[in-house]
Amino acid sequence: MIRKIVLWGIWIGFVGYTLWLAPLDRPDTWPLVGKLLTFQWGKLNAIITAIFWLMGVWPTIYACLMFADGRRQNFRVWPYFIASNFTGVICLLPYLIFRKSDRAFYGKKDKWLSLLDRRSTGVFLLIITIILLTYAVLAGDWRDYLRQFQTRSFVHLISLDFCLMCLIFPLTSLFNDDMARRNLKDSRIFWAVALVPLFGPLVYLCLRPPLSETDLEEESSRACQTAQATSDGFRKFMIRLF
Repeated sequence: MIRKIVLWGIWIGFVGYTLWLAPLDRPDTWPLVGKLLTFQWGKLNAIITAIFWLMGVWPTIYACLMFADGRRQNFRVWPYFIASNFTGVICLLPYLIFRKSDRAFYGKKDKWLSLLDRRSTGVFLLIITIILLTYAVLAGDWRDYLRQFQTRSFVHLISLDFCLMCLIFPLTSLFNDDMARRNLKDSRIFWAVALVPLFGPLVYLCLRPPLSETDLEEESSRACQTAQATSDGFRKFMIRLF
């Protein structure tokens, strides 16, 4: 409950702050976004370019946990994942707030979930992140970035959005549940990932064991056998009692 209250506070605060700054109403927003999307990077500060594209890496990191989790939720994961690629935490947080904690995985992995569950996907995301950060460090102008952070609403908000993506990863129970599904019980793993922003989750995706698949018919049969055994035991108890 405390986690959800904190997440609600972050969501309400950031949505209000975004509406107040209204980046989409600023004349300098769409030309900047156009250059970022059409790879006209030579005309932009490398730090801004790196942050913008890392905001595409972050939703994929969350997706690697969300789609296994979404199997047993009361709503679909797809809308939140797609929207988070455009709005960041504004559309990601509602899923994290309304989801119910679930530490089990049943059934088979489809092609999409199999892709997200692969360690190679985590390695790919890690390589992309290293390339972007290296580009930002070597080619970026920090003084210009700080100036734009203070004067351009879009740069200001995507920078804050990036920081919030890092912050909320260990705050939600999504990460804890993913560890439980993979039988990872060592709390040191949680803290090692939680205390290292961005790279902690990426390394976790590279090293975590794959989800174990189960046959739904076998699982249903096992559940029926357990229920039958419980019923038989209760019946015998009542016969002895009376």
